[in-house]
Amino acid sequence: METVLVLNADFGPLHRVSLRHAVRMLFREVAVVHEAMPDRLFGVYPRPLVVRLVQYVVTRWRYTTGPSWSRSGVLARDRSRCGYCRGQASTVDHITPRSRGGRNSWLNTVAACGPCNQRKGDRTPAEARMPLRVTPVAPTWASLAHLKVR
Repeated sequence: METVLVLNADFGPLHRVSLRHAVRMLFREVAVVHEAMPDRLFGVYPRPLVVRLVQYVVTRWRYTTGPSWSRSGVLARDRSRCGYCRGQASTVDHITPRSRGGRNSWLNTVAACGPCNQRKGDRTPAEARMPLRVTPVAPTWASLAHLKVR
């Protein structure tokens, strides 16, 4: 998927969007083309590489706290690799099970494949004799955005 960088009105980077979303932003006139591919058109617009918002968007919240926990965020952070066998992950496993007071948090969850998640069940990794091969960390906005773009 082709992505386009979105700059705030003060030229600070915000995030990346799909080419289709960027063209919609141009059509709605909430953004202008800041940098484009020469001699390439997308409809009536030059093929944008970078767009800039017309009005400034306040983003102070991005720098004060990290992103909220989410299943898709855990899978992105772990690059969809199982924390136990390093195979292809499809679900999220709680290190301390929820039935034992474990919470949905960055430090208590890892990506897991179905067989490993089933095998571990309602036990801690030590009880299931399944050592974690990764150490869960709470991502920053920048690291999570970088992982999701790839």
